Amino acid sequence: MIKTIGTLHFTIPVRDPLISEKFYQEVLGFKTIQYVPQINMVFMRCGEDFVNLTKSKTPIKPNNNDDFLIHHAFKIEVDKYDEAKQFITDLGMKIIHEEHRYEGIFHGKQFYFHDPDRNVIEINALEKVTDGFSTEQINNEEYEVFPNLKT
Repeated sequence: MIKTIGTLHFTIPVRDPLISEKFYQEVLGFKTIQYVPQINMVFMRCGEDFVNLTKSKTPIKPNNNDDFLIHHAFKIEVDKYDEAKQFITDLGMKIIHEEHRYEGIFHGKQFYFHDPDRNVIEINALEKVTDGFSTEQINNEEYEVFPNLKT
C-alpha cells in the first residue's frame, strides 16, 4: 500500500462508489469514514484531508487517452517514491506519465496512473513548493511545460 500523507489539490466522480472505495483503500491507503447509500457517496480520509467518492450521473472522461492535466494529486514521503512506483507497477497498472520536476510550482518526482474510472491519480514525492514558472516562460508561446503531452 502507498502511505499517502495528504492531499495536494474534492469529490471524485465514480461509476460504483463501493468498487472505488476498495481501490482507494487498498491502493492509496485511504480510510473510510462512512458510506451513505442514499446519495451513493463514500466519505474518506487521506492523511489530514478528506475525499468523497460520488456516483457520477454523467460519463466520466476527464482526459483524452493518457493525458493527465485533469488529475488528483496525493503527497508521499520523498523516500517512498520508488516503493510507491513499484507497488503500482506490481499491480499491473500503467504509469501514464512520470517526471522529476524542477520548475513550476510543485518540485519533485511524480507519476500518474488511472483509477478504475480513468480518473488520473498523481503520486507526488514533493520536495518543495515554489512561486511557479518564470515570467519569461509564461510569456514564451514556444515554451513547452509538458513536452510529451498529447492534446
